[in-house]
Amino acid sequence: MGKVHGSLARAGKVRGQTPKVDKQDKKKKPRGRAYKRMQYNRRFVTAGILFFLIRVSN
Repeated sequence: MGKVHGSLARAGKVRGQTPKVDKQDKKKKPRGRAYKRMQYNRRFVTAGILFFLIRVSN
């Protein structure tokens, strides 16, 4: 059997010390076709514009 790094008495120390923060309400993500459209725009449309601007600036 392998050795454990440090004693297990200290397990969860940092998580226990951090103050509890309630989760924030988030806007709901689009579903189905609208979600695929958002993914496409994020991956290809805006990324393509950024790539073009970087190449033109040199």
